[in-house]
Amino acid sequence: MSFINDDFLLKTQTAKMLYKKYAEGMPIIDYHCHISPKEIYEDKRFSSITEIWLGGDHYKWRLIRSNGVPEEEITGSADDYTKFLRFAQALPKAIGNPMFHWTHLELKRYFDYDGILNADTASHVYELCNEKLKSSSMSAREIIKKSNVKMIGTTDDPADSLEWHIKLRDDKSFETKVLPSFRPDKAVNIDKSGFAEYINLLAETAKMNIESADDVKSALTKRLEFFCELGCKASDHGLDYMVYSPASDAEVNEIFKKAMSGESVTLEEAKKYKTAILVHMGREYSRLGVVMQLHYGAQRNTNTRLYNQLGPDTGFDCISEIECSNELAAFLNALDVDNRLPKTIVYSLNPNDNAMIDTVIGSFQGTQAMGKIQHGSAWWFQDTKSGMEAQLRSLANLSILGNFVGMLTDSRSFLSYTRHEYFRRILCNLIGDWVENGEYPADEKMLGEIVSGISYNNAAKYFGLE
Repeated sequence: MSFINDDFLLKTQTAKMLYKKYAEGMPIIDYHCHISPKEIYEDKRFSSITEIWLGGDHYKWRLIRSNGVPEEEITGSADDYTKFLRFAQALPKAIGNPMFHWTHLELKRYFDYDGILNADTASHVYELCNEKLKSSSMSAREIIKKSNVKMIGTTDDPADSLEWHIKLRDDKSFETKVLPSFRPDKAVNIDKSGFAEYINLLAETAKMNIESADDVKSALTKRLEFFCELGCKASDHGLDYMVYSPASDAEVNEIFKKAMSGESVTLEEAKKYKTAILVHMGREYSRLGVVMQLHYGAQRNTNTRLYNQLGPDTGFDCISEIECSNELAAFLNALDVDNRLPKTIVYSLNPNDNAMIDTVIGSFQGTQAMGKIQHGSAWWFQDTKSGMEAQLRSLANLSILGNFVGMLTDSRSFLSYTRHEYFRRILCNLIGDWVENGEYPADEKMLGEIVSGISYNNAAKYFGLE
């Protein structure tokens, strides 16, 4: 039997039935990812498996680094085959790592390879994949179509022209919706380098002067409205930690002017500015029907030497232990107090936050949607079999699992859609265990609604795609 077989990860008959009948054939809504709308519009073709697999995947880079490989052969100038071989040499040791599963799911689904990637098979797999990539069926658009993706939410800066989204909107030959998501981190992070330069860029893009924090709010609102004209369904905030430190408009404006003059702001001043911007944007998301996503709990760029060499998002981030449950609840409350809390999805990179998030979201549900406030899918370093199971169990224990909006790729790779399959198999296996343990009735109708909902239907409703 092949490693990736029909029953992969499905241990019980209930799990197998649920996956086959209610999960496998469901379309995909990938509401948060980092793929390029330009590459989708241009229907990018890939020169090698190294380019599409290793070109920007810091998950794989971290794995190869852990095998003692020099950076030259990971992100440096080594040839494509050498980089691929280094990955193939490291992979067999990664037992228990989701990368082993993701890799073989992608090889099976997109390249019809049914074997195991290792040092001995690397040359054959490399040649097989590269030959497949020559086919027109392996362009960016065709991969998306083959994966049955109905909607893609990219990650876009407020200062982006969205020219590629405009072209995609006007291109009637491509049926998948590719929608921008509003990511205003650079306008929020007053304590990070490049803030003043970014504000000047935002002012230019919004065609207005920005001389105060109030002007920042106005510029962001103006850009958000433009995003909504192009079908924006969600925002996204990448935060080091949740903040809630309210201050007067006058004080926030003074903090802004201080930063714009080149002075450093204190930690507390940064929190006050960030709170003001986030609360304003939350209210605007509510007004415009945009889902607010909050990602927090990452320690960024911890390796100074390699960060200086390679830049951000290259595999040198880790989990933060900063506790901010009070701030999360207070922030949501500040929006809810006058009924301007938007639909919100909360993600923490720290698995210790699961139960806290699930209890906080239960305090702020509303009638705008079933599961208005969501605990987002297991994110980044939690995006493992055990991490997904822990998030699902916690959500089930403390909230309503059947209203969950399910999986996303959070990826820069066009081959990552198999992560939805991976998630769905894990989901069905977990539910199958509960049923066969006698913890839930073996009622196929109820179970089917839960599985098909989490796989696709809930997200379709939540993001207004129906």
